[in-house]
Parts: sequence; C-alpha cells; structure tokens
Amino acid sequence: MCRCWFPPGRIALTGEVEMKIQKLTREGFATFGDVITKEGAHHYSINNGTTERFHDLARIDVTDADGKPLVSLFQGQPRQFPLEVTIMEQHPLGSQAFIPLSKNPYLVLVAPRGEFNPRGLCAFLAQAGQGVNYAKGVWHHALVALNEVSEFIVIDRGGAGSNCEEVRLEEPVIISETDLYAAGVCSPPRE
Repeated sequence: MCRCWFPPGRIALTGEVEMKIQKLTREGFATFGDVITKEGAHHYSINNGTTERFHDLARIDVTDADGKPLVSLFQGQPRQFPLEVTIMEQHPLGSQAFIPLSKNPYLVLVAPRGEFNPRGLCAFLAQAGQGVNYAKGVWHHALVALNEVSEFIVIDRGGAGSNCEEVRLEEPVIISETDLYAAGVCSPPRE
C-alpha cells in the first residue's frame, strides 16, 4: 500500500488532500510496477568479463489481445511550474517502461489500478539512472521532465485494441516550485 498521504501541515499538492514527493525506491514503487536501476539488481559478468549484465530489471507485460512489444524514443520538454495535473491515464492491455537516456531527474505521478481515486495519488522523484515500468492498469501522469529536454527509451504495447484510457480529475492537483524544492529538485522558489 502506498504511504504517500500525510496529515494536514505537510506539502500541499491539492486543496483537500496532501502529498509529499518521495524518493523513488523499488519498495516504495512496488504497488505500481518496477524501478529499473542497477542499484541492488542481480548482475553477472558476460562476454569474457568485458560486460556486466544487470538482469531481469522489469516485468514487460504486453501480450494481451495479441499485443507485441514496441520500442520507441520519447523526447520530453521540461515542464513549467506550478504544474496543474488534470488528467491521468492507464494502459489496460500492457505495461509501459520509461528508461531515461539523460541524467536529468523527472517526476513520476501514479495511482493504483482499478477505479481511479485521487486519494491514491503518489509522487516520486526519479534520479539519473532510474527508469520506471508501470504495471498494466496502473494510473499515471504523462511524462514530467524537469530542468531540460529529456529523452527516454519507452517499451510498451503495440497491436489491436484500445490501450490508453484517460480520466479527468474533478479537482486539479497543483505541484509548485516549493514542492520541488522540498524534494531537493531545485533551488528555493523566487518570492
């Protein structure tokens, strides 16, 4: 279960509910999918000792309804803050993995699969070298690149059937520069 919500007085991202941007860890993200990172991963030497293989980092799940894996390159523009989150999406037929090619941090906003509930929203700060694999059906926000243009390898599902559902939030979630500062992303906001 996600432990993102805190009692009043913490970092406020909505008028009614409060959330803190958390450090991205395997344990903290497990409800939503996989963290793709070398840290703590099973690894071994291959190619006569010239290469280290970090093995089986994510569960790629794309074969429902005769789906096939797609590998794409996404180029995300840095977001401006405050950021108003109004739409979340899910992919009911397959997982979706984002593997950063740049060394820029990025934000990950997720909610558990099932009927969307804004009280289930969690925010994570992904650092250089950390990718994410959203499990099938997990609600997530579109890519939130920070600081500068960022590129990602994306592995997701191709094939027949509708694999993207969106929900519009009744009340937007606002992420401010103050929230990013509290998470260690940027300098103190300008007054």
